[in-house]
Amino acid sequence: MSQQNVGPSGSPLVGRGDADRHSAITRSLLGYGLLAGPSYVVSGLAQALARDGFQLAHHDLSLLANGPWGWVQTLTFLLTGAMVVAAGVGMRRACRTLGERPGGTWGPWLVVVFGLGLVGAGVFPADPVDGFPPGARAVTTLSGTGHIVCAAVGFLALVAGCLVHARRLRSVRPGLARLSVVTAVLFLLAFAALASGSSVAAVVLGFWVALLLVWTWLAFVSLDLFRRTPLLTPA
Repeated sequence: MSQQNVGPSGSPLVGRGDADRHSAITRSLLGYGLLAGPSYVVSGLAQALARDGFQLAHHDLSLLANGPWGWVQTLTFLLTGAMVVAAGVGMRRACRTLGERPGGTWGPWLVVVFGLGLVGAGVFPADPVDGFPPGARAVTTLSGTGHIVCAAVGFLALVAGCLVHARRLRSVRPGLARLSVVTAVLFLLAFAALASGSSVAAVVLGFWVALLLVWTWLAFVSLDLFRRTPLLTPA
């Protein structure tokens, strides 16, 4: 008779071969949580330095979706969003395997919503504003409105997701729980300042710092679950 596998919560796992596949898939999905941030930041910085008229201290990266090379930023939104969605699904699978509650259900799904918000921001490019692209007339379009709505929904879901994860991590990873709360608070403040329409350097660069913190948080939470997800091998 084959040995029955039991998860950290005491609930039986599926057979060894199935458990290996399940764990491998979960770990692969969590890996995207480590790749999403660097992909977004490297692409954004490369475009910001290469595009004429773009000022990193005054222009939001969303504006890069305009102009002849706008497709690069659109693709960045779509691919990064897909990676975040994959990481959120991996978080849900890992939390279910580890039996981590509360927060093990809604925390990951809110991360998925954040990823979908990024995808939506790619589907609906932002309107030209603040002199970028050079010579473009500032207009308000349905696409620009859709971009704002998708970004707002995704960002608010991220803030909520950080707080829900903080509750889950409080007993198992207190340091990550504190990082989750700090990330939620600082990102909410930075997003609120940016949403006010201000393009002063302190606001734009402050949002950059908050966004880097978000990607760091996503990587740490994904890595923590990756390490703690049991990798079962055949007897």
